Amino acid sequence: MKRFIGNNFLLNTETAKTLYHVYAKRLPILDYHCHVSPKEIAENRHYANITELWLGSDHYKWRAMRSCGISERYITGDASDYEKFHAWASCLPFLIGNPLYAWSHLELKNYFNCSLPLSEDTCDEIWTLCNERLHREDFGVRDIIATSGVEVICTTDDPCDDLAYHDQLAFDDSFTTRVYPAFRPDKGLNIEREGFRSYIDRLSAISGVTITGMDSLKEAFRVRLDYFEAHGCRTADHGIDNTVFFMLPDMPSHPDTIFKKVYLEGQNPTAREEEIFKTEMLRFFGKEYRRRGWVMQLHFGVLRNANTRMFRDLGTDTGFDVIDGRGGMVKLAGLLDLLDASEALPKTILYSINPSDNASVGALIGAFQNDSVDGLPRLYQGSAWWFSDNRRGMEDQMTSLANLSAFGRFPGMLTDSRSFLSYTRHEYFRRILCNLIGNWVEQGEYPCDMTRLAQLVMDICYNNTKKLFGF
Repeated sequence: MKRFIGNNFLLNTETAKTLYHVYAKRLPILDYHCHVSPKEIAENRHYANITELWLGSDHYKWRAMRSCGISERYITGDASDYEKFHAWASCLPFLIGNPLYAWSHLELKNYFNCSLPLSEDTCDEIWTLCNERLHREDFGVRDIIATSGVEVICTTDDPCDDLAYHDQLAFDDSFTTRVYPAFRPDKGLNIEREGFRSYIDRLSAISGVTITGMDSLKEAFRVRLDYFEAHGCRTADHGIDNTVFFMLPDMPSHPDTIFKKVYLEGQNPTAREEEIFKTEMLRFFGKEYRRRGWVMQLHFGVLRNANTRMFRDLGTDTGFDVIDGRGGMVKLAGLLDLLDASEALPKTILYSINPSDNASVGALIGAFQNDSVDGLPRLYQGSAWWFSDNRRGMEDQMTSLANLSAFGRFPGMLTDSRSFLSYTRHEYFRRILCNLIGNWVEQGEYPCDMTRLAQLVMDICYNNTKKLFGF
């Protein structure tokens, strides 16, 4: 029997152990998509207690707590921080097989030198131990990042953000981790949503461009793209959610007419007009990203805010999004083809939240590898994401990608998290990766050439990402 979360956790063969401990374990982390706060990094925030750090905005844990029957008062309500931590501790014994169980105990082990399983029985001891360490001068956000071996962080930033905290970090020689912005223009594409007109007003003000139609809208975004590029931005991220938008170039309505109808006249767009506008904006952005050498990341397959009552009470990103099973491969193929035909297809990573899309995405990227970029493919399947961000999900995604594409070019893991302790997800991924490759080797499916194997592992964990993004 293996020791709980021991040195060989998730490593079941000698090849896997060698690949992880000798080659993967100490590689730096390039966290190219996450939601941590640049403000908290710049100010080196110190958390008052483990609840603030662990449960403050983690809707993964909130969902698990609700699934254990915990009252909302102890999740997002007015219970004390200790009561919320105690409620979380009471849930852990029920989460066998859930990645949250592994992640939580990896975090306790790596950051707090605690190997105790968390439960109601150990709650008080772990609460005290964690808080004592958090109160140390050398346990701020920057210390956590440095201890984790993070070389690069790409935050998620709106085009209207002033990037003041990125400026502050860029000129701070005491902090060696590079923190770059990532361009997230969703609010400027969501023409159908409340707040679109006021957002365009903000964009106009910060860009200095008077927006009256599509040409001036694009110019305003170009100004902000230039601004982000000057701040080291290498990537843009689009949350497409449940619907991939694509309308053929012979659109019956002109995007400029649609934009003016909504922005200048205050009318609502039809579903068709929404799709026409978003298609044109994605074509515009794709061309801009390609010209700048940026990586475009497309996230899709999510049905947001399925529980309308809880959305009304708590708002977005509180644990009520679900997998959208309708699929969008036909329209996604059309969108990629439109971009490719327009010489507007940049280096692109595709992420579907739906594990059923793995084979479809793997096949789709193969249809658009017609020209390389610096010796690398143009399209990639992203790592298992959100509800697939678990051992089975990762193994299935990587196996499918290996079956259909070139696994050795895979850009590996990202946290996609709001928590500064989530860098353990890179460890979790690397262990699973090494175990998967180790199994293939020991089953005679790949030669036991340790030089070649080591290169594969280091490429997937680090080198591919570094070259792809130009870090």
